[in-house]
Amino acid sequence: MASRIGDLLVRTGLITPEQLEQAVQAQQTNGGSLVSQIIKLELISEDDLLETVSEQYGVPIIELEDYDLDDSTIQLIPHNLAIKHELLPLVQKETTLTVAMVDPSNMVALNDIKFITGLDIQVVLARESELKRIQEKVYEDNISYDSIINDFADDDVEVVDVEDNVDINELEKATEDAPVVKLVNAILTDAIKKNASDIHVEPYEKTFRVRFRIDGVLYEIMKPPPKLKNAITSRIKIMADLDIAERRLPQDGRIKLKLGRNREMDFRVNVLPTLFGEKVVLRLLDKSNLQLDMTKLGFETQQLADFQEAISKPFGMVLVTGPTGSGKTTTLYSALAELNKTTTNISTAEDPVEFNLAGINQAQMHEDIGFNFASALRAFLRQDPDIIMVGEIRDYETAEIAIKASLTGHLVLSTLHTNDAPSTINRLLNMGVEPFLVASSINLVLAQRLARRVCSNCAEEVQINPEVLVNIGIPPAEARHMKVKQGKGCDKCAGTGYKGRIALYEVMPMKEELKEFVLNGASAAEIKREAMRLGMMTLRGAGLMQLKAGVTTVEEVLRVTAAD
Repeated sequence: MASRIGDLLVRTGLITPEQLEQAVQAQQTNGGSLVSQIIKLELISEDDLLETVSEQYGVPIIELEDYDLDDSTIQLIPHNLAIKHELLPLVQKETTLTVAMVDPSNMVALNDIKFITGLDIQVVLARESELKRIQEKVYEDNISYDSIINDFADDDVEVVDVEDNVDINELEKATEDAPVVKLVNAILTDAIKKNASDIHVEPYEKTFRVRFRIDGVLYEIMKPPPKLKNAITSRIKIMADLDIAERRLPQDGRIKLKLGRNREMDFRVNVLPTLFGEKVVLRLLDKSNLQLDMTKLGFETQQLADFQEAISKPFGMVLVTGPTGSGKTTTLYSALAELNKTTTNISTAEDPVEFNLAGINQAQMHEDIGFNFASALRAFLRQDPDIIMVGEIRDYETAEIAIKASLTGHLVLSTLHTNDAPSTINRLLNMGVEPFLVASSINLVLAQRLARRVCSNCAEEVQINPEVLVNIGIPPAEARHMKVKQGKGCDKCAGTGYKGRIALYEVMPMKEELKEFVLNGASAAEIKREAMRLGMMTLRGAGLMQLKAGVTTVEEVLRVTAAD
């Protein structure tokens, strides 16, 4: 039924049939409503969509802020149903319930809530962004860790010392107790709601804590009683299909959660034995949030042109560098998405495979049986490849095969862990790769970082001490009059002043002048100076551009970039 709005938009000429098909495919992949996918893909403006739907269905457009919501009305419709159908009960008058919806053509939703409430339903139209924000405000506070922990009786879980032998049957029984299951589920769903990228479950001598990494920064979320650490850790291990009896060796696994219709969330799980128990880190992998449109990643115009030119060449290497969690995978996947055509054979060697990409042959590494990057590369070269992606160049053997592949008619994409683009050259030379091979094989090196965005809801202009601005690289004449934006802190950004992140890029094409420097054994500093002379924008320069644009703050520029 949700396609009625799609048909209406095509009929009124606001979108084409091809654009509707694109939105339907996005809905099948990511879940949610067709309306939300049309808005997310920016096929038409939200205002135009609202006016058309309002006129067609005779439904008034309202501002949700004008309504005072009370708990008794909110409770009339179950939380999961409201989220699933993107609706919100607003007010009840006698036998009529007014409900805000994003898609008033969704008859399934209307029939469901009419059956559940036994009331007549009056529909009003709300902006999707506003409705979701109010939903988060209304429903997010429902997770109360304290109330879940109070469900545990004192004898629910025994404290077991690390050295003690664990009764596996007892431990399995403890992990199936409702409070343990409820607490772990609450932690996972809360992390999804807060857009966390990682969950850290950490045992210490006398404390036990859970932290979320949100927009690149760790925040402490809760401190469960230490007696729960074995039950919580074991519950996560069981969900990830790991061996709960093995507590001396690191283990890796995955958890897949279904979130409503057509949406799944993957958690990559790593368990590490520490002095006081097992530390568990879960990396959240949300395919619906994977940004594969290269133009929306944060490149400056010239940087994007250089990068696209490098990946469009029929052979050579493109290297992406940066620390863990700097967005290298997203950049590489966006490049692969652009290169992914039916006429091209693409193979990737990854450890681990983070997202499944249709039309690309992805191989998961297994070091324990000798299937590593080097052996995968050798196998790929016998598979008639056009484009090869290697998860990471860690040693001389992998580097040598990758470079040889790039010199024999293949495009090779890979990552390294270096501080900036110029030092990548020296890293390869230090591995033992000959300078002439480095100079002739590399098309481009890209370094990147992720800086937090100023929250758009509470951003305000502030005057910064000009000396501070000069010290980070702003010209003195500009610093005297420059104003920057900072977030005051609000409900939308949980009081941090930041919401979301922006990528900062340092793009270094291997021009002929740079190749001469490499062949002559130049240092990283000399290569950097020459690259800057040739027009390369450094990471600090990219940070300062975003600072001037009001996207990020001085603190973030200093946190993620070094002085030139």
